[in-house]
Amino acid sequence: MITGQHRNSRLGFTLIELLVVVLILGILTAIALPAYITSVNTSRQGAANTNARALATAVQAKAVSGGSYDTTLAHYATDMGGTIPTNPCTGNTTGYTITSGSSITASVVASTGSNCGTWTPTTFNLTL
Repeated sequence: MITGQHRNSRLGFTLIELLVVVLILGILTAIALPAYITSVNTSRQGAANTNARALATAVQAKAVSGGSYDTTLAHYATDMGGTIPTNPCTGNTTGYTITSGSSITASVVASTGSNCGTWTPTTFNLTL
């Protein structure tokens, strides 16, 4: 009777079943982790370029009213809503470069940093 029925019932998983589950999770992790890292880096790169574009717009607006380009990043904080946006690739607000080739040309570019992998940021060229 009753004792024979308890002997045949299973109360847990076998070692083989647990090993198969761990193996499947390991394979899924090996496939998903690189895709996730690539997605995060691409997102950060896009955000850095978008912020640089917004900064370029502020630089151009100030140059149109002032007659020349100002390359001091801190001077654009007010025009950017009170603060320069953080560059997600560098992790700070100084991760953008404004250069002026002459009084009528300038460029704005995000710094590459170490949080975004290897990439080439977009350079936004400006002309008065």
